[in-house]
Amino acid sequence: MADIKLGKLPDRTPVKLTITITPDLQSSLQAYASVYAAAYGVEEPVVDLIPAMLTAFLESDRAFNQARAAAGRAVK
Repeated sequence: MADIKLGKLPDRTPVKLTITITPDLQSSLQAYASVYAAAYGVEEPVVDLIPAMLTAFLESDRAFNQARAAAGRAVK
């Protein structure tokens, strides 16, 4: 098969995760959803915002990303 520019797509099978949170965190998440709706004019449920919030958090954590990259280099 010829090499193509686009690599194989990653696994996109959803994984369901159930967690328990404090009432304060639930209140903060609801408040965030309200601010999001005011900013973008679209109401999104908290459950749809959380994956994007976690992704943004992990992508912005320099120490985590450096450690993850170092661990990946060590495996090879």
